[in-house]
Amino acid sequence: MKKRIIISVLLLIIICAVGIMSYSPLRNKIEQIFFATKVYNLLNSEEYMNLHQVITKDSVNSRTIMWQSLNDREDFILEYKQENEDEILQAKPQKSVLDIDNKKIYIYAVTLENLKADMVYDYRLGFENNRSDWYKLKTAKENNNKFKTLIFPDSQSNDYTEWKSLAMNAWQNNQDSDFFINMGDLVDNGYDLVHWNGWFDGVEPMVNNIPVAPVQGNHETYTTDWKVAMPNVYLEMFKLPTNGNDKYQNQYYSFDYGDVHFTVINTQDDEMAEFEPDLLNEQLKWLENDLATTDKKWKVVLMHRDILNYGRDAKPLGDEISFSRHGEIYMPIFDKYDVDAVLTAHLHTYRRRALIRDFAQNEQGTLYILTGVAGNVRYPSLWYKNPLDEYVPLQPETNNYLVLEADENSLTFNCYLPDSTQIDTFTLTK
Repeated sequence: MKKRIIISVLLLIIICAVGIMSYSPLRNKIEQIFFATKVYNLLNSEEYMNLHQVITKDSVNSRTIMWQSLNDREDFILEYKQENEDEILQAKPQKSVLDIDNKKIYIYAVTLENLKADMVYDYRLGFENNRSDWYKLKTAKENNNKFKTLIFPDSQSNDYTEWKSLAMNAWQNNQDSDFFINMGDLVDNGYDLVHWNGWFDGVEPMVNNIPVAPVQGNHETYTTDWKVAMPNVYLEMFKLPTNGNDKYQNQYYSFDYGDVHFTVINTQDDEMAEFEPDLLNEQLKWLENDLATTDKKWKVVLMHRDILNYGRDAKPLGDEISFSRHGEIYMPIFDKYDVDAVLTAHLHTYRRRALIRDFAQNEQGTLYILTGVAGNVRYPSLWYKNPLDEYVPLQPETNNYLVLEADENSLTFNCYLPDSTQIDTFTLTK
């Protein structure tokens, strides 16, 4: 009798467990709790965490290195040296404090200047008598037009294991990449430190060895109760090239690599209007000056929100070509300054468009690529095909990444599935 009761209880537990796990919202919540525990145990047990390199205005002679700690330390030091050399140089970091969810996170940053071009450096962190492992840092070649960069669409997730798998597979297959781009919505919730730890965990060791060029997305502005706020965590996590206006520092910026000028736009002016009502006008003035004054051969713009509206079951557009608010604002400027390519994100689908100028297909126009999705938040088969879409993956689609290969006379954009199967390619020549 006792044995039968025990068996019955075990069966009841199993049935309840199956029932719970079949209820998707509850299952997702349980998975997130386990994930949060895993990430915090993994990262917050160390004196420092989330070590990463950040792109600078010109990667020939400089590089920014950042990390975080739960402790306020005055003895952190960055040590670096040329590869295979003995002389070790030291640099003290700048420190800022991020107070979020009643938890202080200390952010440390060092920008190394006067580095030698086309040089591999080793660097490590130190505090007290402790030293980290050595990591690599490679500067760009001077007057060299050939390079490769990885491009990741929205990586927001409720569990960043798929993001990590995609990012690491892309990195393993492209270890000659010079830097990587993340197209906004890096995380699902910009004020949730678990999500940020999950994002950083997903890009190690890549981000220890090559710099990231991040793009701000709308999800970086969301608090843990899903209200809109200034993207304070994002703004502290990445010390980006200056844009001439301290008020908007780290929100929009530009940088050069080889003969390509990259311009990174903040498209969250609608979410942030309550806090920064002049953001759009100030950014537009900066944008025109930025595009007008570069002497680089190629101009590539990175922006989170897309330039087209898409029909869907709840809101069909038919064969109408409809441009988004951001498309209407920015595309005439891109035409004016002959921007070669514009990469967007936000809609979690990959689309390569016809070349566009004056809001119509034009062989002399700009290449627009909606970059897809790199996390596990997907909208399969949601959007209808737009008349300007020249390539749409088979539906329902999964996540993807891109590789940009620059050469003296060409820019080639290749799109890959998570297993590195190539699904699209396009080359601009000049």
